[in-house]
Amino acid sequence: MKHLGLIAGMSLLLTGCQLTSLWGSNESNQPIVEEALALEEGIQRYSLIKPTAVAPDPEQDELSPLQQADLWDRVRLQLTIDIPDQSRIQSHRDWHLRHPGYIERVSQRAGPLLYLIVDEIEQRGLPLELVMVPIVESAFDTFAYSHGRASGIWQFIPSTALHYGLDINWWYDGRRDILASTQTALDYLDRLHQIFDGDWLLALAAYNAGQGRVAGAVRRNRAEGKPTDFWSLPLPRETRDYVPKILALSSLLAERHESPLTWRYVPNQPILEVVDVGQQMDLALAAEMAGLQLNELHRFNSGYNRWATSPDGPYHLMMPQVAAEQFRTALAESDPETWVSWQRHRVRSGESLITIARQYHTTPSAIQRANNISGSLIRTGDFLLIPVASQELEEYSLSAEQRLASNQNQSRGNHRVNHAVQRGDTLWDLSRTYGVSVNNLARWNNMAPGDMLRPGQTLAIWLNEAPRTQAASNASGGSNGVVRTVHYQVRSGDSLARIASRFRVSIADIERWNQIGRNRYLQPGQRLTLYVDVTQGG
Repeated sequence: MKHLGLIAGMSLLLTGCQLTSLWGSNESNQPIVEEALALEEGIQRYSLIKPTAVAPDPEQDELSPLQQADLWDRVRLQLTIDIPDQSRIQSHRDWHLRHPGYIERVSQRAGPLLYLIVDEIEQRGLPLELVMVPIVESAFDTFAYSHGRASGIWQFIPSTALHYGLDINWWYDGRRDILASTQTALDYLDRLHQIFDGDWLLALAAYNAGQGRVAGAVRRNRAEGKPTDFWSLPLPRETRDYVPKILALSSLLAERHESPLTWRYVPNQPILEVVDVGQQMDLALAAEMAGLQLNELHRFNSGYNRWATSPDGPYHLMMPQVAAEQFRTALAESDPETWVSWQRHRVRSGESLITIARQYHTTPSAIQRANNISGSLIRTGDFLLIPVASQELEEYSLSAEQRLASNQNQSRGNHRVNHAVQRGDTLWDLSRTYGVSVNNLARWNNMAPGDMLRPGQTLAIWLNEAPRTQAASNASGGSNGVVRTVHYQVRSGDSLARIASRFRVSIADIERWNQIGRNRYLQPGQRLTLYVDVTQGG
């Protein structure tokens, strides 16, 4: 990955963890484990991660870090940040000791990725405590997406990712690219370390809360004659817990062989290898050539949003070493023209590059590139070559579309409403209309509460009770009808009574769904949201 120059004058850079963390807090103000800790199926297939910890060797500490058999010991012997006697650190240590399964599960998940991260940290001369950052940020879940629009194991928000050179587009999200995001996170942490005069605790706090917020807290304390160390700063509650979580994990690893906690054995050798294909490639074909299951390959290459690598790059694929050897052999014996499937399309009247791209689940720029088209003009009757997926889209189960569909289909109530987003819709307004929380509405649709809605986007909304309509109330069973969302534009002469009669709903329902009162006149052009039982006449 190309390292980009940093803009020294930028006063405020925020990572996604400023708003949320994978760990929440229970009533005792201790971190809790969320669903993201579940082990991904198949990720250990080639990892060489042993199922149990290796018994400690009394002579192992006489070996250098690079000579250690276990990668966690290589990290342990290079921990350098002093751990102060702080109650906030001790509370997180105590939580882990009461919940030993957490570290065991997360260390197993981290196993395939750990060598790459440790090697990057060592090459830069940074403290090995930084290995703990992805544990706190994402529990090493490569597809993690947080409340604050942060993504990937390092939990970058879009603005910080783009500023530090990570691409985010329809095909690819560099925040979830394991290699690229690791290099970028370390760039960012190294920069923060310099900004805060070599204080790693302040640098870590700034990674969580943002450079500007921490710098402001330092200035205020200095102006008031107060200490400016991390423990003395008035920072957000999440940040006050964030740094102690990292230090608690570091201290527990430091005493690994005297502790009941299990850090799963990880071999001190490379597990994954990066192969640069040099052009766009269908992920299903790549998996077949490497002898991997498609979802296995996609887990290691979670930066790719769709069925193929991006037509504009990057083109690299990360895979276990044994698979990489087979993959390179297959590449050499194949024709690069076959690495993406093609379909011949004849342009029909009224079609554009955008409509054709949507039909084939690709982008206009990919069609332009494949057909040497410099502009957007196409003519009826022309033939275009379209890059298409070699498998049914459902087979790409970790693509953005399929992950969204899987999440939306997961039942969270008795009734699902498919809401087609209209111009002007917001998550806040829809949450009030449907009587659900903004957080749930976002979570059901793989979004964060601050994400923007796009007209035409379909949201899944789960309700315990179907939206009440007059027709549904009169129907046998009450919930046997099929309720659809209708966006009605008020016409001249309309009244609440006339609209209610036309759609067989009650005036009270219309008022409740749209937060309007009977004493307000309807205006032509005004938009109303209605929930109509389409199985009833009328």
